[in-house]
Amino acid sequence: MSWSVKAFQFQFQACSSLHSHSHSHLLPSSQIVLLFSRPPLPLPLPSSLTLPPKLLFPTKPKSSPATVIRCSSALTPQLKSTLDKVITSNKVVLFMKGTKEFPQCGFSNTVVQILKSLNAPFETINILENELLRQGLKEYSNWPTFPQLYIDGEFFGGCDITIEAYQSGELQEVLEKAMCS
Repeated sequence: MSWSVKAFQFQFQACSSLHSHSHSHLLPSSQIVLLFSRPPLPLPLPSSLTLPPKLLFPTKPKSSPATVIRCSSALTPQLKSTLDKVITSNKVVLFMKGTKEFPQCGFSNTVVQILKSLNAPFETINILENELLRQGLKEYSNWPTFPQLYIDGEFFGGCDITIEAYQSGELQEVLEKAMCS
């Protein structure tokens, strides 16, 4: 697991479990507002070092004692717009680790080889070049892993789904339909 995934998991776990007993000694759970404003740290953290989330001042609940938790999103409006344009302007787009000429992940390589075997023209985007793209795309597709295959403007799936669709003949049908539209 890479450092960025660990840092992301730390942020996600801290955000999703804030109101659990682990922070109850700080403030009552109904009075905590949490804000993550930093992207994952660029270097691995030593296992002995833990960084608490940034706690803001307590708030008073108005009508209900619900906890307010805010986590920053990697999917900014500008990134969403860019992804929309890339995905809709290409019939087949593969967001992967590496490039079609030099895949840097076995799963990405598998999908590249499948698409090449079907003679499907496709574009690739290397998600390793931009951490914000990588995290934002997970939100955009609601899919946590890579590669991510988009066909005719729609999310098709990851490696396992692509393999199953290839073996059943469904992938070839979907690609042929996309190329004719």
